[in-house]
Amino acid sequence: MQSKLSHHLLWERLRISDKDAFFDLYKELYYPLVNFGIRVCADADISSEATDQVFTTIWEKHESLNRVDNVEAYLRTFLKRKLLRIMERKRKINDALFNAGAEGDWMEMSYEEFIVKVQSDELVRHQLKTALEKLTFRQKQLIHLKFFEGLSYEQIAEQTSQTIKTAYNTIYDALKILRKEFNA
Repeated sequence: MQSKLSHHLLWERLRISDKDAFFDLYKELYYPLVNFGIRVCADADISSEATDQVFTTIWEKHESLNRVDNVEAYLRTFLKRKLLRIMERKRKINDALFNAGAEGDWMEMSYEEFIVKVQSDELVRHQLKTALEKLTFRQKQLIHLKFFEGLSYEQIAEQTSQTIKTAYNTIYDALKILRKEFNA
């Protein structure tokens, strides 16, 4: 309980640009956060790097930070989200390498080509997400059932209590919207 109060006081001082409070908080929580990060991602180097990034971000944004009751829990959540983003990025890079390797040309791919491939995959995902946001809830639901779960129009109609024709028309309208968004 004493350390929780101590962390809270350091946090409040940090918010008003007290560098000593920042360094004290860093000294007290750096290793516990790194150890927590290792449990999340099983990689000491990534955990250490992410913890450094968390503290760097906190100092950069110290003037706009909100009050926090449990500083360590807050920083653990912040670190966990950062680690998940790092691991997702690594997964995307590995997927790009694997997919390029499946095509047999990854050894010949330059670094610039590799980066373009990763970024273009991310761009397509972003475009798809943006396009899906233009659909109604029902359209999203039926698109998911048809293309992600592989259900037939009959199964979709039965599951959503619609007629087969309504399910077909709803999916058709949703696909028109998606095509329009991708061609724009």
